[in-house]
Amino acid sequence: MTTINIPDIQRDPLGCLRRVEAGETLVVVRDERPVAKIRPIAAAPDQRRPFGLCDGEFTVPDDFDQQ
Repeated sequence: MTTINIPDIQRDPLGCLRRVEAGETLVVVRDERPVAKIRPIAAAPDQRRPFGLCDGEFTVPDDFDQQ
């Protein structure tokens, strides 16, 4: 993790985002105290989940739709 202060983010926000896109985690500090973490999000899976993945794992009660 790399620490970065707010003026550095304001000076080059696109550069900071590029670093995060490249996999780096940035810890934002104010007055030498960490206040936030900017990190990449996990990529979505490339394929859909298979149909019937939990088949037989649970049953829906008969009164499920009743109010």
